[in-house]
Amino acid sequence: MEQTLNLPPKKVVSPKRKWKIAAVTAALVLIYAWTFAGIGIDFARVFSEQTLQNVTRVIPQLFQPNTAVAGEAAVLMLQTLAMAFAGTFIAAILAVPFGFLASKNMIASKALNLSSKWSLDAIRAFPEIMLALIFVSAVGPSPFAGVLAIAIGSIGMLGKLYAEVIESVDMKIVESLEANGANRAQILWYGIVPQITPEFLSYAIYRYEIDVRSSTILGLVGAGGIGLMIQLATMNRNWDEVGMALIVIILVVTAIDYLSSFIRKRIV
Repeated sequence: MEQTLNLPPKKVVSPKRKWKIAAVTAALVLIYAWTFAGIGIDFARVFSEQTLQNVTRVIPQLFQPNTAVAGEAAVLMLQTLAMAFAGTFIAAILAVPFGFLASKNMIASKALNLSSKWSLDAIRAFPEIMLALIFVSAVGPSPFAGVLAIAIGSIGMLGKLYAEVIESVDMKIVESLEANGANRAQILWYGIVPQITPEFLSYAIYRYEIDVRSSTILGLVGAGGIGLMIQLATMNRNWDEVGMALIVIILVVTAIDYLSSFIRKRIV
């Protein structure tokens, strides 16, 4: 006895939907065409013989790292980690008042609330490399300039995330403390801080991951760290030293990511 398969009916695409798909596809093609035309890629130069010679000369040297500079790279990477830690630590503290001021359930004044949010938005608009350029000009080429750039740049992100955490606290706990006659300090310490501390720590550690990666390039503008070694090696065409620096960065950043992920999971 033959068995009949109950196949699902074929979907019929309506003409209107076909037009929408065609319009979206055409729009994407136009956007990509406009993008490549706007940035002015010279494909003749990209695939020229000179470019191919440069690639075949540089890339192999990157995969032949100079182990003689491994110690120097390790020391500068430790400086990068310290720079990122100091900047993140400062930002994690300074972002707390911004987070409270930007949260609607803590601040009744709309003007103060909006001004805090706009300040955080304005801070996030500046990339760390631009802030590093400013602080290198202000305090001179040093790791301290990198610390300031990381600290200011991190406040914008952490302040926004802190505000979201504060706005999601369980207000029933706060209301019960108020009903039992607790003052504002007691409400803050016993009702709000225990709820927000794990998330605050988790976000601060996550931000440290980001800042470690950001710190590796701040040395290109004189803010210290392993980026300075990469800049000098690139200027002198010592690509084997660049390769050694990249290996150190990859190993350390990977270890930081795994360790940070483990700590954040335990905290939350």
